[in-house]
Amino acid sequence: MTGWDRDYLENKEDYLALFDSAMGKEQERNIEFLEKSLKDITGRKFAVACSSGTDALLFALIGLDLKSDDEVLVTNFSWISSASCVSLAGAVPVFCDVDLDTYHMSLDSIKRMVSDKTKAIVHPFLFGSISDTTELKEFCEFNGIVFIEDACQALGSTYNGQKAGAIGEISTLSFNANKQVAGIAGGGAVLTDSKEQAVLFRKLRKHGEHEVLGYNSKMLGMNADFIDYRLSKMEGWNAKRQEIAEKYNEIMRMCEVVIQDPGEELHHTYHKYVVRFMSKDIRDTVKEKLGQIHYAKPISEHPMYNHIEHRSDDCPNAKEICDTILTLPMHPYLTDDEISEVTNTIMILA
Repeated sequence: MTGWDRDYLENKEDYLALFDSAMGKEQERNIEFLEKSLKDITGRKFAVACSSGTDALLFALIGLDLKSDDEVLVTNFSWISSASCVSLAGAVPVFCDVDLDTYHMSLDSIKRMVSDKTKAIVHPFLFGSISDTTELKEFCEFNGIVFIEDACQALGSTYNGQKAGAIGEISTLSFNANKQVAGIAGGGAVLTDSKEQAVLFRKLRKHGEHEVLGYNSKMLGMNADFIDYRLSKMEGWNAKRQEIAEKYNEIMRMCEVVIQDPGEELHHTYHKYVVRFMSKDIRDTVKEKLGQIHYAKPISEHPMYNHIEHRSDDCPNAKEICDTILTLPMHPYLTDDEISEVTNTIMILA
């Protein structure tokens, strides 16, 4: 049984009431309430809800009016949308390596791959963790590069008090089923402090009414209601994820694995709890008993990039992580017995 199944059973009366209530509301009102909640949580001036985190990122890139020879720096370790949206927007993705500690983009690799064609960077925060981007943002500002924050996995996280979703010039969120806060039909949002950008994003999400060539990316009003309700529970859910992560950490520190052990600066929300093993063979052995791989190969190795224009740095860190990482079960409704089963399996096999 998944975390969302257990959440529904525990809060069934609330969900049924939401369903009845949503049926009687105007769809646009539901979405306006959700967008206000997202602005309150992140501190952004504008939030535009859409059908997915992928569309949110695509809209952010379209808003830059990219040309076919323009380049956008992207990570080589993330879900594929972090890079594929660049190609969909008509520009060239340039793959950069990541840091072994954070799994976020390596500034050294970024500096190697930047060119006079670089117009933007898409910077994903992975697994509920964010990191210090001060030097990276200064680099982008100096070089006239637009910093797009892919915060789809990090809503609720902070670093030195700075909130995920408020770090980029434009930021994106996802409410896919595997996120800390999920819609009943996915969903996404793009965040900005620019009124001009927000107006464009609203035109892009609903085609047929404007001068802009847009998309059918509207969010169902009922879905917005469910996301808004779940946002009200996010802080408690994230606290429970942190409790579970600490239980994992106590055992993992005794095993030959690498964990993300946050310091005082990072408020880690554990969208995923990931460990890295000493070898691919050990990882694969443990995977036969439990866990998933996020992500199994660098993005540049996906078949589509055999024929889609791109550039890539040599990315040994991304390759090593893909070969040795494993995602352990994580949601707020895990029981102590389930946690023990996971940790015992790793202690035996690793």
